[in-house]
Amino acid sequence: MLHTHWSNTGRKYILCVDSYGDGVLKGRICDPYRDPEPFSSLSRFLLRMEQLLDEEELPQAFTQHRRFAETLSPDQREACHDNRKGRLATFELKVIFRQNSSWQGTLIWRETRQEQNFRSVLEMIVLLDSALRSV
Repeated sequence: MLHTHWSNTGRKYILCVDSYGDGVLKGRICDPYRDPEPFSSLSRFLLRMEQLLDEEELPQAFTQHRRFAETLSPDQREACHDNRKGRLATFELKVIFRQNSSWQGTLIWRETRQEQNFRSVLEMIVLLDSALRSV
């Protein structure tokens, strides 16, 4: 079932999943305005997405982040053959709100055209895990 009530706000990113072995997520974050951003773990994906959302301020954060260090060190970029499709799966990620120190938004699995809303990063991770375990 497709839900579209959040379709006019936020910015859409493409999550290209290249592999998912033993729960380790690898792939690229793509959007029309930047080069693909590779990641090699769930934590690197989440931290880079949060950094991108902070840079764009769309949506704005509801709370201010607390940190031990001033900045995060950037990952090295890898060459991408196809920057809009994952070898294993491809998801559209739209973060609509960043409230209660988490994300709320929509995740669309492109290959199956299934769409799910999520109310937290943990819920999004569970959705990704359930989809990728079925591939």
